[in-house]
Amino acid sequence: MSVEPELLALLPRLRRLARTLTGSAATADDLVQATCERVWAHAEDWVPGTRFDAWAFRILRNQWIDWARRSRTEGYPEPVDERTDLVGEWGEKRAMDKLILDDVRKAIDALPAEQREVLLLVCVEDFSYGEAAQVLGVPIGTVMSRLARARKRLNSAVEAA
Repeated sequence: MSVEPELLALLPRLRRLARTLTGSAATADDLVQATCERVWAHAEDWVPGTRFDAWAFRILRNQWIDWARRSRTEGYPEPVDERTDLVGEWGEKRAMDKLILDDVRKAIDALPAEQREVLLLVCVEDFSYGEAAQVLGVPIGTVMSRLARARKRLNSAVEAA
């Protein structure tokens, strides 16, 4: 006996139950598909005159239980893009950051030595202008002008890259 008409009429209700059980539209669709496959494979087991919907719901529920047991050890299959609670980085952002950092590193390496020194002391080592001037043995105004020129060159180099 063909179960096709009953199964087609039951699809919205199967999906509603699956959505309730899984909490995910995609997982519910997978569960309904697996249920339909099982119903088709075992259509000869359904006894005409009994409730087809109860039989199909029991198959869906058993599929769900099997899936839930498997997922305890395998984890839940979910699209990563829909997860907001995952810790980690997007590979694209990390790659872009590395490219930008490489551009900045090259631009710093291209600076004259006196500008690199000032940049390192003030921006990396957090020296004040006065402390940097003492380390380099130059007036504070020289530190300020070298730093300004270094920043301007870096900005131009990074924008050009």
